[in-house]
Amino acid sequence: MDEGLPVVLVIEDDQELQQILEDALRDGGFDPAIAGSGEEAVTLLRGFRSKYRALVTDIILLGRIDGWRVARVAREIDPTFPVVYVSGAAHDQWPVQGVPNSILLTKPFAPAQLVTAISQLLNIGTVGGFNSIGSDKGPAQT
Repeated sequence: MDEGLPVVLVIEDDQELQQILEDALRDGGFDPAIAGSGEEAVTLLRGFRSKYRALVTDIILLGRIDGWRVARVAREIDPTFPVVYVSGAAHDQWPVQGVPNSILLTKPFAPAQLVTAISQLLNIGTVGGFNSIGSDKGPAQT
C-alpha cells in the first residue's frame, strides 16, 4: 500500500474488471485494496476500518454476502462511510437495497467515472440521497 494515499476497499470477483478498477484508482491517486468476496471484505472492514476511506463493491459477489450487505456493514461501523456500487445486473434494486448517500455506477462505465464518484463522496461527505452514474434512468432520490 502506498503511504499517504487514501485506501479504497474494492470488492469485485471478475479478475479482468478488478484489474481495470485497480488501475483506475491508482491513476486517480488512490490506493486500492482488493477483496475477492463479501466475507473477506466484511472481515477487513471490521478488523481494519480506520485503514479504509471508501468502499467500491459489485453487488453480486461470490459467497454468501452480497455487496448490499457489505455496504450496510460498512455503514454500521461508520454511518458516513463512502460507498460506490458497481453493477450490471442488480442496479434496479439500488433505490431499495442501497445505502443512502451512495453512488451507483452501471456497467459498463468509464474508469474515470469511478475516480470521480469516489472523489465526490470524499470531498463533500455525502451527496444527498442516491446518485446513479451511467444509468439511463437518471438519479433516484429517496
